[in-house]
Amino acid sequence: MKKSRFTEEQIVAILKESEAGITVADLCRKYGISDGTLYNWRQKYGGMQVSEVKKLRALEEENATLKRILGQKELEITAMKAVLEKKW
Repeated sequence: MKKSRFTEEQIVAILKESEAGITVADLCRKYGISDGTLYNWRQKYGGMQVSEVKKLRALEEENATLKRILGQKELEITAMKAVLEKKW
């Protein structure tokens, strides 16, 4: 996944500016982002504080690690079943 130019703290600050009344077009021009990016950020991070965003990021990383571990274990189980099914 492509790394964002903006940190979570910067994204939250930009969204707070948006809530303060600055227009979407002005914000997009100021930070060099598209309207779609701003709306995606609003959908994902809207109403969050910086600490909440950091917790969300940590949970997403932990979830990805657990999914990777689960996939490896499922592969091992499938391989063991295939070995046990063969009659020597």
